[in-house]
Order: sequence, then C-alpha cells, then structure tokens
Amino acid sequence: MESKAILKYSRISPRKVRRVAVLIKGEKAGDALINLGFLPHKGSGIVAKLLKSAMANAEQKKVADPESMKITKVFVDQGPTMKRTMPRAMGRADMIRKRTSHITLILEE
Repeated sequence: MESKAILKYSRISPRKVRRVAVLIKGEKAGDALINLGFLPHKGSGIVAKLLKSAMANAEQKKVADPESMKITKVFVDQGPTMKRTMPRAMGRADMIRKRTSHITLILEE
C-alpha cells in the first residue's frame, strides 16, 4: 500500500525544492525527517511538512508504521509563474518571475 501527499502552488521555485527532494528519495521516512531538520535550505522545511502529512495519511489509513515506510517517489513540477515588472532606467521595465511549485511525495511499505 502507498500513502501520498501533494502540495500545490508552493511559493518557491522548483529548482530550489528539487535539490532537497533528491537527497531524501529512497530513505526511510523517519530518517528523512531527521535529515531534513539539519538542512539549511528553505525547501527542507516545506518538504518536511509535506513528509509529515504523508506519514499522517499512512497512519490514518492504517497502512503500516509510518516511520518505517520508504520514500519511493518525489515529484517537483513547475506551477504557474506570477509575473511582476520592475522599473528600470530610461523608461524600461524588467520582468520579475515569481515561480511556484507542485510537490508530490509518495511513501510505500
């Protein structure tokens, strides 16, 4: 059986979250949660919260012990980009792209 948690429209760029997601893929959920606590990246807090949600979903379904389940898949997809303009010299404008991500985390026994 599997347990799944999805976070959509997270206000962090997918590139920043992927570097954290690669580190925890294939680990046990309990070990990954401990490791995420020591990472200095902003994405580690977001992924840790999502991992706790997936573990709670597993406990709710009574699938298995959430601590011993393995993280089999972590997807980080790009969400919609908010576009803002920043005034520049001589009447020009630069585009500021505020990127969002959709993160999916799957645990299996």
